[in-house]
Amino acid sequence: MDSQHFPPPITNTNPPQTTQHGQASSPITTMSGKLKSNLLFRSKWSELNGAMGDLGTYIPIVLALTLSKDLNLGTTLVFTGVYNIVTGAIYGVPMPVQPMKSIAAVAISSPDFGIPEVMAAGICTAAILFLLGVTGLMQLVYKLIPLPVVRGIQLAQGLSFAMTAVKYVQKKQNFAKSKSSGERPWIGLDGIILALACAIFIVVVTGAGDEHEEVVDDLGNDDRERFDKRRRLRKIIASLPSAFIIFLLGVILAFIRGPKVVKEITFGPSSFGVIKLSKQAWKDGFIKGTIPQLPLSVLNSVIAVCKLSSDLFPGKDISATSVSVSVGVMNLVGCWFGAMPCCHGAGGLAGQYKFGGRSGGCVALLGAAKLALGLLLGSSLVKILNQFPVGVLGVLLLFAGIELAMCCKDMNSKEDSFVMLLCTAVSLVGSSAAIGFVCGLVVYILLKFRKSGEKKPCSSVYLSTNP
Repeated sequence: MDSQHFPPPITNTNPPQTTQHGQASSPITTMSGKLKSNLLFRSKWSELNGAMGDLGTYIPIVLALTLSKDLNLGTTLVFTGVYNIVTGAIYGVPMPVQPMKSIAAVAISSPDFGIPEVMAAGICTAAILFLLGVTGLMQLVYKLIPLPVVRGIQLAQGLSFAMTAVKYVQKKQNFAKSKSSGERPWIGLDGIILALACAIFIVVVTGAGDEHEEVVDDLGNDDRERFDKRRRLRKIIASLPSAFIIFLLGVILAFIRGPKVVKEITFGPSSFGVIKLSKQAWKDGFIKGTIPQLPLSVLNSVIAVCKLSSDLFPGKDISATSVSVSVGVMNLVGCWFGAMPCCHGAGGLAGQYKFGGRSGGCVALLGAAKLALGLLLGSSLVKILNQFPVGVLGVLLLFAGIELAMCCKDMNSKEDSFVMLLCTAVSLVGSSAAIGFVCGLVVYILLKFRKSGEKKPCSSVYLSTNP
């Protein structure tokens, strides 16, 4: 038969990857190598230090829900620990796992919004995010939202963290009622002086962030020797795990402040089972919890965190689709067993990056610690956390918020800065990222429409076409 009736043979233009012994590697081997690479520490002390960068947000919210609503802390630690390990292995960056803040705020402030309603809200939010992810709509939203609007949401979230952190340092906190309960004393194991000392220590060690190596030419031998000594000293100081040291100090102070907690600790995981959800719980959870949480999850937990990831890790391709599906899967599993509804957040990523987190091993290490504590101590860990110096947590949260806000420094034009600042102002004053987003988007469109209406005068058009 004539060969022209048959299609040409299919050739593989991408030969299979081979191992060092010349054998072709299977997809499973390739995937295993990628996961190992994602969990590889760039620097042991830096990754350990970076793992502490998200605790300023995580601990206060989880502690408040445990004290006010009897959240199962042991179950939450176990599930969020697993979330940390899996997301670290998948993404290869310090992808945070944070409580859904809007749902937590509603639960703390509403007496009739209990754990069943919290879990129903988390499941409904997760289901919507999962559908947006698998249908590809979330990626479309990510591409359509203008950068100045995203930066406005990031700046608002960063400033909100920073202002909350200052409140933690200045005033005593009643997490069970989510209220301030008086001025914090200057001296003491949870005083303002302690918090200020921790803040100064972080500034001395980490500075303002990544700093370029100083280059100095034409130095004499004596000057060169002194310069090298100062540079070596700066490197030694910069290598100190500041956030880890401060967190360890907080743990020690917690036992000193409440020595009786040692006797109240019980070993073993918390008992847990499937949460029973009534029709009323589904209704209240969706109306009071999901509706206010959904815009925040879409904007800050997916859109902003993807944009921030691309800014901080240019080589990593993290899609809005995968992040949206990740948040959906986490809560569609964990919330049924009473684990706090969680999401990824730009603030947590900024905080972990600020303190040295550069790989998935950073959050995997944090996840392993959560998992171990959840299985070993269960909900009795709340006794220790309740004695942890709140001012110290405020310091960690302060630097996480500043790092997130610093990502907005790339707005070079006055028009983009105007949109960003308007979006930020409305988000902060209205306490709603959704309202700020809508206002910022509308103003951005109006400015583009205004600019498109600016046409050349007829005379200039005539002269340019008829020289």
